[in-house]
Amino acid sequence: MIIKPKVRGFICVTAHPEGCAAHVQQWIDYVKSQPGIQGGPKKVLVLGSSTGYGLASRITAAFGSGAATLGVFFERPSDEGRPATPGWYNTIGFTRAARAAGLYAKNIMGDAFTADIKQQVIAAIKADLGQVDLVVYSLAAPRRTHPKTGAVHKSCLKPIGAPYTNKTVDTDKGIVSEVTIDPASQEEIDDTVAVMGGEDWELWMEALAGAGVLAPGAQSVAYSYIGPEVTWAVYKNGTIGMAKNDLERAARAIDAKLRTTGGRAFISVNKALVTQASSAIPVVPLYISILYKIMKEAGTHEGCIEQMHRLFATQMYNGHSPQFDEIGRARVDDLEMRPEIQAAVAAIWPKVTTDNLAELTDIAGYREEFLKLFGFGLAGIDYDAPTEPHLPME
Repeated sequence: MIIKPKVRGFICVTAHPEGCAAHVQQWIDYVKSQPGIQGGPKKVLVLGSSTGYGLASRITAAFGSGAATLGVFFERPSDEGRPATPGWYNTIGFTRAARAAGLYAKNIMGDAFTADIKQQVIAAIKADLGQVDLVVYSLAAPRRTHPKTGAVHKSCLKPIGAPYTNKTVDTDKGIVSEVTIDPASQEEIDDTVAVMGGEDWELWMEALAGAGVLAPGAQSVAYSYIGPEVTWAVYKNGTIGMAKNDLERAARAIDAKLRTTGGRAFISVNKALVTQASSAIPVVPLYISILYKIMKEAGTHEGCIEQMHRLFATQMYNGHSPQFDEIGRARVDDLEMRPEIQAAVAAIWPKVTTDNLAELTDIAGYREEFLKLFGFGLAGIDYDAPTEPHLPME
């Protein structure tokens, strides 16, 4: 079938298999163009491995350090008349490239919140790897069925305490408008923490440690975001921020246990980027569009793969240790949060309108990166030619 992008709101409902593979290859090529990561991980479990920072972590470990990787993800395969999700095609592209390079790459598709998937992963590690020396926790999900209570928790992106009004942009139509978001109830806050907080990370680490599949000195990292004050009401101080606070609590608890065998666990605070998750957050896409313009002009812009390679190469391995902030988080959002960058963003923010959006922001770059997430806009792909959407998982 011929597959074209179909954008509905903040999501694209189609994905191009060859384009997704080409996007993955771009990331692989970047890592291969950099010096190898000395002392890097060799056996890696990535929870949430099919898109964004999780996929970039897997690529960095595999092609930067020669690591065997086991990826866990929950994606939808193709069905009659409908392509698969981009994460499905990304994983196939990565797996083919890794195996062609002689690297171990195994995939487990399913709900990572369940005890069953945890046991499948442990069995695969025991059978193929023995132990893992790095666990990357990069899950993002709209809901979670609690493995012990059976309760279904649904996350939401809302402010806390009072309604929040600010500018936002419809990235598809290019319309700048005001959005007002009603505050979350206590139940919505609790549910978001249950889905996006640290409990599941703890359960994973307890299960892995209990099964004896964590190597001595093993590390674990999870990802977070802080951002500037203009986004705080809907992010840092909102429901998702409360979940990230719980993730930090979990990091401290996991770290205390891993340190008994010479390991560590920590949060890496990463840069604002165009991802499927960030596209859904009001206000944030407009901020990213301005940020991209400023950082590209300053020559400091990074994407997912540059961020993860820098984390591995300058914070975790190559003889380096994380440069923690005052509460123990690694910060690879440092270039984004430079005072001069944030001052430039703050100067543009009040001036942006629908009429000057293209002039004052990098909305074109935002759209380009957004479509790449779904395999569109990649050089060398004939998007007018039929392609096979029904690809089995490798």
